[in-house]
Amino acid sequence: MKKNIKKAKLNITNALELPLDVALDLPKVTVIGNIKVEITNHKGIIEYKNEIIRVNTNIGILKITGDSLEIKNIFIEEINIDGNIEKIEITN
Repeated sequence: MKKNIKKAKLNITNALELPLDVALDLPKVTVIGNIKVEITNHKGIIEYKNEIIRVNTNIGILKITGDSLEIKNIFIEEINIDGNIEKIEITN
């Protein structure tokens, strides 16, 4: 049932040409080189250290690892992270 609802939402979103991240409440991750990550539509910070930042999203936990990681801005729906980014992964 849940899978059918998700598929229906996707079909309607595509038919109306709406942005997927907004219509389906998905995170949007923008990576600029290896120095900046912008995450839109997050659900909060789980862990914040110099070498690891974990952010909760609707599709799982977004884990950013690297060196000198720093949250530059945090807003209700957006986080900007700077530093030497080595790896980005999503886990359930």
